[in-house]
Amino acid sequence: MSQSIYKDRPVSFFNRIIRAIKGEELDYTQVSIRSAIFMLAIPMMLEMAMESVFALVDLYFVGHLEESSAAIQTVSLTESVLTVIYSLAIGMSMAATAMVARRVGEKKPEEAARAGVQVLIIAIAVTVTLSIVGMIFASDILRLMGGSPAVVSHGTIFVRIMMGSSVVIMLLFLINGIFRGAGNAAIAMKSLAVANVCNIILCIVLVGGYGPFGSLGLTGAAIATAVGRGIGVIYQLYYLFRGNQQLRVRLEHWKPDFSLIRAIIKLSAPAVFQFVIASCSWIFLAKWVAETGGDHGSAGYQTALRLMMFFMLPAWGLSNAAATLVGQNLGAKQPQRASESVMKTTLYNVIFMGVVMILFFACGHWFVGLFTNDPEVRRVGVQALRILSAGFIFYGIGMVMINAFNGAGDTWTPTWVNLVCFWMIQVPLAYTLAIHFAWGPTGVFIAVPVAETVVAVVAFILFRKGKWQKVNI
Repeated sequence: MSQSIYKDRPVSFFNRIIRAIKGEELDYTQVSIRSAIFMLAIPMMLEMAMESVFALVDLYFVGHLEESSAAIQTVSLTESVLTVIYSLAIGMSMAATAMVARRVGEKKPEEAARAGVQVLIIAIAVTVTLSIVGMIFASDILRLMGGSPAVVSHGTIFVRIMMGSSVVIMLLFLINGIFRGAGNAAIAMKSLAVANVCNIILCIVLVGGYGPFGSLGLTGAAIATAVGRGIGVIYQLYYLFRGNQQLRVRLEHWKPDFSLIRAIIKLSAPAVFQFVIASCSWIFLAKWVAETGGDHGSAGYQTALRLMMFFMLPAWGLSNAAATLVGQNLGAKQPQRASESVMKTTLYNVIFMGVVMILFFACGHWFVGLFTNDPEVRRVGVQALRILSAGFIFYGIGMVMINAFNGAGDTWTPTWVNLVCFWMIQVPLAYTLAIHFAWGPTGVFIAVPVAETVVAVVAFILFRKGKWQKVNI
């Protein structure tokens, strides 16, 4: 269907959803901003929701094992450590999205494909090194995170498998970042759907004990996640090489282009750093909760965190639409349209996060109860969920602003915002309340919405100044 037909003919809400999920190709610099956001946001939100399903599925199955408190803490502490890998993956994927989106907006698909592949080359080299280190020091990682001897005993193999498969995590994020930059959000969504279906089936067989192997416990959960993500990457590679109008990857693109690699490193280094800053602060929070609240406190906090991320990741997916639209519209020399896209996306994200906040306040106890039967874990989880969700509206604003900067290639601004707000506000406040005033886990919970609110306010002020519109990449 041509773009003119799409723009002129009334389309029902249901048909728009179908088109978005199918991945109809559009010129996002020409269609109405509302339509552009909708067509990108639906698959991006579903993609991010399915990314969060990985952690929730693992949490559900291991939460029903014997020694479930230790098992939940192992999964949760490992996820906290893996956030460093996620930070690298997200940071690199933001660079890929910005580069690819800018070239697509300039109508240069050959350069878009080359840039995307060069990002992959860099990421693979870095992640393989981290995987080896993580496998060697698996037990030490759990001890460093405050895990009890029982957690270390139960979880070492789990950590080794998860860290060893981190290259798959990196590729899954990164290739989807390339697709998002090209406007192919539906392919990114479908790759996560494939990975999740495989993960759920394997969890039923390997953890639930419904297969010929019996229950492999935590080890089975790690294998299921690694294999599921690996199958998702295979699906991505098929479409990456298959190509379309916006992105045509060929074998010759895999030849290292060192001038382009230097440009990508210059762009991606602060993007990676901004997410490392954030994720490392969360590692300290998890450590203080474990130290002051014990295994039950840690399990309750991590359960609430996984639930929170299940709803926040779709909001992050919506904000990813802003990154793509900013990059493509700046490439097409339409900065005003880029700014309008961000403001409309912010409005939609605030509405979404406001609904989630109300839902958590009303039904938090029921949500937490789905993942654990331990009354103490449930008590802490409900408390954490309600305190963390108090700042959801500001989370929604902040994430759109941050992604808008990244989509424009202005990766330093959000890096400085994160450094100040997380390490000069969130971390000191959490320590003061939890340790100095002996509020324990409650003090940590309070520090999170306070810091995220400051992020939103500062990022919004900097966005309105408009310097991001003048960045060249």
